[in-house]
Amino acid sequence: MIHFEQKEEIQPICPSCKQQLSTVWFRILKGDLGKRSLYFCPHCRSVLGVSHRKGLTFGW
Repeated sequence: MIHFEQKEEIQPICPSCKQQLSTVWFRILKGDLGKRSLYFCPHCRSVLGVSHRKGLTFGW
């Protein structure tokens, strides 16, 4: 089993530029089938991840 631990005092590091991340930027992407969020590093603008698609049934 994998255990999760919350760590508030540690900042994540961008996998691309290796800078500590105290802020993550995001942008909303709109399409015919719903919305997604694109998360990226404020230092080098590398994409960190994309949210799952939110369709019309989720109230977005």
